[in-house]
Amino acid sequence: MMKRKPILRVTSKVFMPFILLFALYVQFHGDFGPGGGFQAGVIFASSFILYALIFGLHDAKMVMPARVLEVLAALGVLLYAGVGVVSFFVGDNYLNYNSLAHDPLHGQHYGILLVELGVGTTVFAAMTLIFYTFAGRGR
Repeated sequence: MMKRKPILRVTSKVFMPFILLFALYVQFHGDFGPGGGFQAGVIFASSFILYALIFGLHDAKMVMPARVLEVLAALGVLLYAGVGVVSFFVGDNYLNYNSLAHDPLHGQHYGILLVELGVGTTVFAAMTLIFYTFAGRGR
């Protein structure tokens, strides 16, 4: 069916790297401006959803299997919680980033970066899994 749509296939292959690059920009620019983990996760997931819509759900699951997404969702939550546990065991409050580095300012930066990375990973995996679930219902 989509094999007869070469313009869509080529255009999507051209745009997908830019979508992923923009997601990384939103992810790592989130502590300085608008954006962050949730927005980056949704943008990253949209690239895989676009791939599934153009090339088919089976091919998308070959590129990113559902089992990998399940593991990524769990790892994202563990990363988020792990940052809080580390700050807790160092002697500060849970998710108090000041204790994550020698300087409180650096600790804040590292903490936000890691927490947002955990959120982005979990949101990406969850959104893609939700799409896989609903797209595969009729099969």
